[in-house]
Amino acid sequence: MTRVKGGTVARARRKKVLKEAKGYFGSKHRLYKTAHEQVMHSGVYAFRDRKQNKRNFRKLWITRINAGCRENDISYSRFIDGLNKAGVTVNRKMLSELAIDNPKAFTDLVVIAKDALAGKAYTPKPVAASKTEEVKTVKEEKASPKKAPAKKATASATKTSASKTSAAKKPAAKTTKKTEEK
Repeated sequence: MTRVKGGTVARARRKKVLKEAKGYFGSKHRLYKTAHEQVMHSGVYAFRDRKQNKRNFRKLWITRINAGCRENDISYSRFIDGLNKAGVTVNRKMLSELAIDNPKAFTDLVVIAKDALAGKAYTPKPVAASKTEEVKTVKEEKASPKKAPAKKATASATKTSASKTSAAKKPAAKTTKKTEEK
């Protein structure tokens, strides 16, 4: 069997590894062997750290929620337990955003959690429903001006369809004359 040289394929593979190693320190971006080792390690680090990133963010959110809870005289664990008993499902990311950006809303959640811990049942206020209705009417008002240009387009479409029907009627009239002539 004849010998096959793998020159172009091997060179392409090595170039790909060196391209991935671009920016690494020292020989790790110049020499294939060290670059290959570093690229393999980098892949392992990236896989590991994608998992750790999720853990780190969750820890950060819990720390922020705990700080907000301490300002409202409740511990983090009792706050979460109270929300669970009240049936409020808000994830920790949103709770931390509320604790930072909207302390009043966070305080309302703390009150709900404290009431649930005391045994009181949580029922949402019907005021929120009227606000959603107001939002719907505002959206409908904004949507109605957009419908006006559509009516103009339909009016021009009816004119063109009317002209087509009148054009269709004319040949029909000619055919009746021909039948009369025969």
